[in-house]
Order: sequence, then structure tokens, then C-alpha cells
Amino acid sequence: MGLGSGLKNLLTVLWIGGMWTIGVIAAPALFAGLDKATAGMVAGKLFHAIGWVGIVAGVYLAIWCVWQMGMRGFQSGKFWLVMGMLLCTLVNQFAIFPMIASLKPAVSTAAEGMFGGGLAQWHTLSSLIYLLQSVFGIIYIWSDTDR
Repeated sequence: MGLGSGLKNLLTVLWIGGMWTIGVIAAPALFAGLDKATAGMVAGKLFHAIGWVGIVAGVYLAIWCVWQMGMRGFQSGKFWLVMGMLLCTLVNQFAIFPMIASLKPAVSTAAEGMFGGGLAQWHTLSSLIYLLQSVFGIIYIWSDTDR
């Protein structure tokens, strides 16, 4: 296994494994053990951090796929899974997360209903995007035929 392939595997583990670890284990544990505000703050930092891992990993994995397969890489299902995951990451990281951050100071738990639950709606949209990204990640791992 060469350096490029090893780095591909490491970034795959960090990105997809990290997404699942944060989404399935860490975030639920935070909300089960801490007050909602603290859990949300810590979970938000974890999701933000894995987003940056995803940007780096996604760019590398897309380049690696094309580097290994040439122009046929653009026809590869794995390439498009990575691009889908990267798109999900970019939307959450640069569109939805900033929207959530801007709404949080204006919305208290008591006032949330008064403002139409906008914060909850953005959280739901972000969660659905994250779920889609996580499913793409499982398909990517499951379809690994690079061995």
C-alpha cells in the first residue's frame, strides 16, 4: 500500500467513522448527560470540527479517485458518493451552521415558539443533511472494492 492509498484510507476512517461516532454516540450521550444548552454547544463544536475533516477528506478522496482512474473516475459511483458527501458537508458548514449560530442568541427556549421555531427547523434540516451524508458514507464503505 502506497502513501496515497494509506492516506485515502486514513481520511476515510476519520471522516466517515467520525461522522458516525459523533452522530450516533457522542451527540446523544451529550444530550442525555448534560443540560440542553451545554450539550448543544459541545455537539455543535464536534459537528463543526468533523465538517472541516470532511472538507479536507472529501477533496482528497475526489482527487485520489480521479488520479487512480483518470477520466473514468468521473463515472465511478464512489466518486459521486464522495461528491455528495462533500456537498452535504459544505451546505451544513457554510450555509446551515452559520444560520443556526445567528438564530441562537435571538431565540431562548421560552421564545422559540414565538419566533415560529426557526431554530428547530434549521436543526432538522441540518440533521437530515447529516443523515443523508452518513448514508452516503456507509454506501461508500460497503462498496469498497479497492483491495
